[in-house]
Amino acid sequence: MLEICTAVAGSCPHCGFVPVDAAVTKQLSARPLLLVVDDEEPVLRVVERLAARTGFDVIACGSGSEAMQALIRKPADLAMVDLRMPDVNGLDLLRQIRSTAPSCEVILMTAYAAVDSAVEAIKLGAREYLTKPFDFERLKQVLTDIRVELERRAQVVALESEVAKQLEFCGMMGRSPVMQELFSLIQRLAPHAKVILISGETGTGKELAARAFHQAGPRRTRPFVTINCSAVVDTLFESELFGHVRGAFTGAVEAKAGVFEAAQDGTLFLDEVGELPITVQAKLLRALEYGEVQRVGSLQPKKVDVSVIAATNRDLRAEVAAGRFRGDLFYRLNVVEVPLPPLRDRREDIPYLTAAFMRDCVQRMHKSLNGLTPSAERLLFNARWDGNVRELKNVIERACMLADGTTVSERELAGAFGPEIGAAPARQRAPAARAVVNDSPVPLEAIERHHILEVLRQVNGNRMAAAKVLGISRRALYRRLERHNLTDEAPRPAASRRSP
Repeated sequence: MLEICTAVAGSCPHCGFVPVDAAVTKQLSARPLLLVVDDEEPVLRVVERLAARTGFDVIACGSGSEAMQALIRKPADLAMVDLRMPDVNGLDLLRQIRSTAPSCEVILMTAYAAVDSAVEAIKLGAREYLTKPFDFERLKQVLTDIRVELERRAQVVALESEVAKQLEFCGMMGRSPVMQELFSLIQRLAPHAKVILISGETGTGKELAARAFHQAGPRRTRPFVTINCSAVVDTLFESELFGHVRGAFTGAVEAKAGVFEAAQDGTLFLDEVGELPITVQAKLLRALEYGEVQRVGSLQPKKVDVSVIAATNRDLRAEVAAGRFRGDLFYRLNVVEVPLPPLRDRREDIPYLTAAFMRDCVQRMHKSLNGLTPSAERLLFNARWDGNVRELKNVIERACMLADGTTVSERELAGAFGPEIGAAPARQRAPAARAVVNDSPVPLEAIERHHILEVLRQVNGNRMAAAKVLGISRRALYRRLERHNLTDEAPRPAASRRSP
């Protein structure tokens, strides 16, 4: 989560209007890049002129090897690849593009209709099939649709990033009802509560919540002091909390104030309070009860006025039952308990958190990333997130480091998750399309139509599952269904039956 509370004047997260700054406007105005690969010079020139008029910057290559070099130098948003070229097969080039630049959309061009190659191209994720000679109206429409989709994707990410700024509350972020309720609770309690217990899993942002309580309360201009109870050596706990006088123990060459005194008139945050040794817990209870501490080696107590916020990822009630945590201290800390939700319970916040983390990474790494591919978005949304928001932030940062194109794909996320989480789930293989053919050429449109119907039957008419198998977005599947007049013919999931 971000560490600075930011508000964007004149914007509204409810109606969707967001003012876009100059940097975002510049990003949205950039023309997408098209890579055209064909060994026929006239085809290159025709596509280049039409694509330029449609809104693309174009790089034309006469061979597959030249195309791969161009792709390495500058990742493209879209590639149009001829199926048959002297130096490399179009399907082999398609495989290389999917491996090198997985976020690059690919259109297959061919003057020859072959069932096997068409089905293989579908499995590899080809976006469209165009036969030569071109139907120029269709070519123009395909290029326009893809350009609009690319621009919309960049705009959505940019706007999500701007909306994310508005959704920040004292360093925390969330649009979900559970987070909005948490922000409201903090605002109501912060002016009055002096002892607060924050509970939640690792990575949910307990320290950010503690800082939010401090910033929203009357002590905001006073010190905010943190001590991680799990990182202190057992024998030094008392000295760290309450301080010591000179000569109190070996190595105490001078007097030292503890964290209670350091936080005078401010807030003391006891992170992982469940790790406190049982021997120190009684003295902590006294400090909370009477507002005074006693340095190690001293007989004189000192008055302190400190707001105490404790945090734990343990079930302190179970710890009390097991005898590892004092019951009286638990009830003294538990005047107000604030549980933080795990990320899996507020998945609707993932796009905004992701956009904010990517915005931060782009600024620090000076990269031209403008979002995630649809498959990467699905992976983020469906992941377990055992490490919660902290894990999401780390995954996005590693993926941005690995990305060498304009978008973060499933491949970069799979590398970012690492072996402890497990790689991204492999994309399901599409079942082979069955087509009855004779010696006559079969139009690619007919092959694609048949293959889509076959996949839909395999997944019992589930559109989302079919899109995943085909390796395309659900919107792209709907466009294909409409283009092939399959909206009524395609199978749909059977209606659920109610018990009588």
